[in-house]
Amino acid sequence: MPPHDTPEQRARRKIDSALTTAGWTVQSREEINLGAARGVAIREFMMEPGFGYADYLLFVDGQAVGALEAKKEGFGLTGVEPQVKSYSDGLPTKLTAPPRPLPFLYLSTGVETRFVNLFDPRPRSRAVSTFHRPETLAEWLRADTLPAWQASRAVSGGVSEAPVQSSSRPSTLRARLQRMPPVYVPNLWPNKVEALQNLERSLAEDRPRALIQMATGSGKTMLAVTALYRLIKFGGARRVLFLVDRSNLGEQAEKEFANYRTPDDNRKFTELYNVQRLTSNTIGASTKVAITTIQRLYSMLKGEPELPPEVEEGSQFEAAPAAPEEPLPVVYNPGIPPEYFDVIFIDECHRSIYSLWRQVLEYFDAYLIGLTATPAKHTFGFFHQNLVMEYPHERAVADGVNVDFEVYRIRTKITQQGSVIEASDLPVLGVRDRRTRALRWEAPDEPLSYKAEDLDRSVVARDQIRLIVRTFKERLFTEIFPGRKQVPKTLIFGKDDSHAEDIVDVVREEFGQGNDFCQKITYKTSGKKPADLIQDFRNSYWPRIAVTVDMIATGTDIKPIEIVMFMRSVQSRVLFEQMKGRGVRVIDREELRAVTPDAQAKTHFVIVDCVGITETELADTQPLERKKAIAFKSLLEHVALGGTDPDMLSSLASRLSRLDKQCGPEDHELIEDASGGPSLEDLSSRIVAALDADAQAARARQVAHLPADQEPSQAQLLKAQAALLKEAAKPLAENPAFRTLLQDLKKKYEQIIDEVSKDELLVAGISEDARERARKLTRSFEEFLAANKDEIEALQFFYSQPYDKRLRYKDIKALADAIQAPPRSWTPETLWRAYEVLDRDKVRGASGQRLLTDIVSLVRFALHQKAELVPYAEQVRERFRGWMAQQTSRERRFSQEQVRWLEMIRDHVATSLEMTVDDFDLTPFTEEGGLGRAAQVFGQDLRQLLAEINEALVA
Repeated sequence: MPPHDTPEQRARRKIDSALTTAGWTVQSREEINLGAARGVAIREFMMEPGFGYADYLLFVDGQAVGALEAKKEGFGLTGVEPQVKSYSDGLPTKLTAPPRPLPFLYLSTGVETRFVNLFDPRPRSRAVSTFHRPETLAEWLRADTLPAWQASRAVSGGVSEAPVQSSSRPSTLRARLQRMPPVYVPNLWPNKVEALQNLERSLAEDRPRALIQMATGSGKTMLAVTALYRLIKFGGARRVLFLVDRSNLGEQAEKEFANYRTPDDNRKFTELYNVQRLTSNTIGASTKVAITTIQRLYSMLKGEPELPPEVEEGSQFEAAPAAPEEPLPVVYNPGIPPEYFDVIFIDECHRSIYSLWRQVLEYFDAYLIGLTATPAKHTFGFFHQNLVMEYPHERAVADGVNVDFEVYRIRTKITQQGSVIEASDLPVLGVRDRRTRALRWEAPDEPLSYKAEDLDRSVVARDQIRLIVRTFKERLFTEIFPGRKQVPKTLIFGKDDSHAEDIVDVVREEFGQGNDFCQKITYKTSGKKPADLIQDFRNSYWPRIAVTVDMIATGTDIKPIEIVMFMRSVQSRVLFEQMKGRGVRVIDREELRAVTPDAQAKTHFVIVDCVGITETELADTQPLERKKAIAFKSLLEHVALGGTDPDMLSSLASRLSRLDKQCGPEDHELIEDASGGPSLEDLSSRIVAALDADAQAARARQVAHLPADQEPSQAQLLKAQAALLKEAAKPLAENPAFRTLLQDLKKKYEQIIDEVSKDELLVAGISEDARERARKLTRSFEEFLAANKDEIEALQFFYSQPYDKRLRYKDIKALADAIQAPPRSWTPETLWRAYEVLDRDKVRGASGQRLLTDIVSLVRFALHQKAELVPYAEQVRERFRGWMAQQTSRERRFSQEQVRWLEMIRDHVATSLEMTVDDFDLTPFTEEGGLGRAAQVFGQDLRQLLAEINEALVA
């Protein structure tokens, strides 16, 4: 540094360096050469008389486009805005400029830089990390005018009706964001529509950061995809970044984009725009949406060629330090300049965003939109207190977007107090190597005590794990999920990988199950990718229990989970809420049954708390159900009598939400008829809204005529609370018939279990009325056969002795149609059941599915040609076994392939009465090669063999 260097000179050197780095060639007035580079910055350029000298005049493609005012470090830049604006207006008339006044204006100290674009409808300076590249300004100059842009997108109206500055100038992102069309997305949940409208309003107001807080499982990613589609199509966003917490959540987000269909023309998002999940440090030239982790983004800005995959696997909830560290240094990357992304969505805004990684985000000149279920104080601060959507767990439950939860506590003495291993001469003390897990046994020569916090860190108490798991197993089907027989999908959180190993081992042993039953899913899982294990846990019957540390703690969507079990504690409230959120997802009852067959519906999930985590201040979200011991009838009576106890009303909202999920379409119609319109979901939502503290404060101010900045008194708040809750419960309080209907519906879906009364057997058997109906039916059937033996061709076969022709499938079909024709309307099932009622010992397979060919067995039994009523397919199999035994006794051998073909022929005869050569063109024969392959397998004997089998099996 020169000895007499002034602050202004030091600032100029930094500005020159920043301009050069951003692709500008800096020249003095004496060395002007506008052809030297695409972007040229000329120092101390003389403006029109009265406008002074511009510190830097910016030229792109030989034309003046902007100006830069330089100030010494520490100088307040917003006060300089009128000065740089005067340069815009004072451009010499002899110069060629695409637009006048100059649109692109910068103010800089070399440390701080601000930028204003006069093309914006409400030009406002904003902080930028450095200068935009010349090619970026050239691209902005080429943009369509706003009318042309709107015409190309068929856009009219918009979020804001403020006039744009000029309809003849290039449109800007901010101008286009003010002209977004109204939100119309069919089948989008109302909460997402509300969030989308609020977000677009915030963007139209040019608020640089926005936070969306929505409960876990309420569809934040789907909301983001919808918002991105609109920002790209209608807002003209050139490129968008979607940041995720770790790599497997990037895969999940990529699937959301791939499955998304646009609301206007039902095309897939990925058919319209390129979506790239970054697995390398290169972004494709045509990429519209880039999905990555902030770790990879930082690596790319540093210019690193690649990033080890394991760096992206860990959650930033766990990786972030307890105390803030210094932000990582960020350097300019010409391949990814600050203006590279127009919008950045930050999924699950973890705390390291505001400390370690903050400057990575603030490098970009982009709108920052945070998505989180669990905001902390610093979250609101980072996003400038601009909370555009608040959708908590309680409201999500009331709206049917989440399910509620219950807490089941398991406590053991060692969990709470630790223990003491007494001194002994025997080798009772196990010592395990942390790295190799090799175990040796020692005799402790003095007592060894350990505390609760030492568990599964420096000490493993096997019986503590075993007692917790055994208690869980014993209480699972009696107290946690009474009446269930299959273990619900359960996610267990362990302390570390070694602890997870111990839990898996004990779970398998205590449940008496194999490896498939319980699986560890951590970053150290090998042999199968963790993503594949997660997929199995989500979509397959096995495993029933998964043990993890933090891999499934945040974001991972596994809807069938019904139990979240904590065998570890956490220090972060945000992380705990995320972990708890794995259970809140709503799932269609058929999808749930596909993996848990004995589940009726997912009405709630259960937190099994083994470490006391729900009893600390970490758990901000409270269950909506707060009076579990109070009967549903009592809750309804409470509102009928004018009660407004918040806990009673909260529990009522939870019960209504659960009942809503159990009801079918017919029940929903009954409810809406009885209520006069509102559904159970509506009623639950209204009660939750009335319980909201902000709503109560607003009502109190309104009633008491208080100014907006004055807090109501406690008495005023209680009065407002009671009024709101009465209004919300009014459809229940004033409608006794509706309350009765709800109680009846609840009884319909619930049973009382009596384990006290002892019963006595009075009668066992079919009622006489049922026997009489069966006798009447079988007698009518037999009379019908006798009366139509000459009319129905199939019956002639049964009455001719010996049989003079073979029975055909079409004949049986005609007989079945005649039997089922009015007024008889008999079916093989009803006839079979009638014969079973009359003589159970002579009827087999009554509970099985009837085939058309079973009519053959029914007719023969009715005509007393057979002593037993046996399913036709069973008779065919018995005859086939006899025929095969005959072939063996005659030393006629068949190969394995021939036997397989013979069994397929047998099964075809069982359903079709015969096997012909033409039938080889049907399934399953065509799948094995059809007639051609059959001819190869059996050779010239094929036709003779078919004749033999038909004769033997259709006898």
